[in-house]
Amino acid sequence: MAETLALEIVTPEGVKLTQAVEIFTAPGVSGEFGVMPRHRPMLAALTAGIVTYTRGGVMESVAIGPGFAEVADDEAVLITDHFTTKDEIDPVKVRLELKEVDGELDHFSGDPNGPEYGALVARELWAATQLELYGDPPPPRVRTQNELAQGMVESYRHAPEGELHEGIEPQH
Repeated sequence: MAETLALEIVTPEGVKLTQAVEIFTAPGVSGEFGVMPRHRPMLAALTAGIVTYTRGGVMESVAIGPGFAEVADDEAVLITDHFTTKDEIDPVKVRLELKEVDGELDHFSGDPNGPEYGALVARELWAATQLELYGDPPPPRVRTQNELAQGMVESYRHAPEGELHEGIEPQH
């Protein structure tokens, strides 16, 4: 029997996945990373993307939104805003959402470094991630995770003294 580690994915709505897995990969903001049993402790920031994991020799995939991952003592917890499985995706609704947000981005007249733009890019990335998981990916993305991150940094920089916007942490 192969060694395993406990993988748990949590959203604001609660625990979405708990599995003993042989390996998993997750979308980090600096690139995809993999974790196997006996991995060194780590913290990582997550971006919207696909988490793949293997259990019993079978690979499975789910989509997650941005968040954080903590790995320690053969346990991994991914805390994210969004989670979905392939079976939960309605590709027609997701394509309509993608079309709507792309239209909003195309006609956006505000600050491209501001939080409103970052929120639109986040919606676009989540829709594209769902379609990727479903197996019907959209055309290549025009906007990037860097644009989303820039909007979040600007939101923090313009916050009144002592106040953070929507849980955005300062960057050092």
